[in-house]
Amino acid sequence: MNLTKNVRMLLVANLCMMGGLALLFVSSFKGDDDKSSRPAHPPQTVRSINLDKDFSFCGEKFPMDNWDVRQRLDAELLRNVYFHSQTILAIKRANALFPVIEPILKEEGVPNDLKYLAVAESALSNAVSPAGARGVWQFMKSAADGYGLEVNSEVDERYHLEKATRAACKYLKREKERLGSWVLAAAAYNGGPGRIAEEMEKQRAKSFFDLNLAADETMRYPFRIVAIKEVMSNPAQYEYVIEDDHLYPPLSESRIVEVSGAVANWGDFARQNGTNYRMLKLYNPWLVDSKLTNKTGKAYKIRLPK
Repeated sequence: MNLTKNVRMLLVANLCMMGGLALLFVSSFKGDDDKSSRPAHPPQTVRSINLDKDFSFCGEKFPMDNWDVRQRLDAELLRNVYFHSQTILAIKRANALFPVIEPILKEEGVPNDLKYLAVAESALSNAVSPAGARGVWQFMKSAADGYGLEVNSEVDERYHLEKATRAACKYLKREKERLGSWVLAAAAYNGGPGRIAEEMEKQRAKSFFDLNLAADETMRYPFRIVAIKEVMSNPAQYEYVIEDDHLYPPLSESRIVEVSGAVANWGDFARQNGTNYRMLKLYNPWLVDSKLTNKTGKAYKIRLPK
């Protein structure tokens, strides 16, 4: 009887010891797993935005003592700061496209801040809107024709970054001169210049911030641009951590081949110039067909990878 009791006690002790070892093993394994899955940087803290600073667009200050202006800007800042995927993509794409856009803005004599309008329009992608606007600057075909952008079955220069940027500059300069401010010119880019001018007159408005427009998108538009500018100019302040080697390579790091005749097949052209059809189209999205007839002998500059 005593022997049996001692054996039982020994078995219980062994089982407890084995259970303890198993628990220790599982917990140490789990700890390693937790450590390996831990993010390299702490997660973004969700916080409200500090509005006690100056905000401006093209040198024109926003009246931050106006509670309506503060709330509208606050809403756009929150939308953009916490729209993580879109914001990171915009910052990465800016490294590729801003080196092409910025010199053109300078040459055209317009403020550098206008580059953020392109981000608001398309997130710096060759987007197509439901209404049919296309490219980084989102030109409609009717507007493209008025600003010298070629659009046909083989070429659509709304997708031509350099030419579309110059066209946007001309549009914005004209509207700034007509309406009196860059903020109003930006609003006109979204809502139409005629509508903005008509509402300014009807409402006896002196600035964009006096306007009450039926179109919510246009009411938000200048605030959205300034919010984009704020986040993209200060990504670390809003806890965006993007390594330099994660940015997309500048489009300007390429070579140019001039074509002034017909091209029977762009695939053959690409191979003859040391690349492929896919890369040719990525560098020249404005070439919308597989060939170029070019009966007039117009000179086209084709961008190719180095």
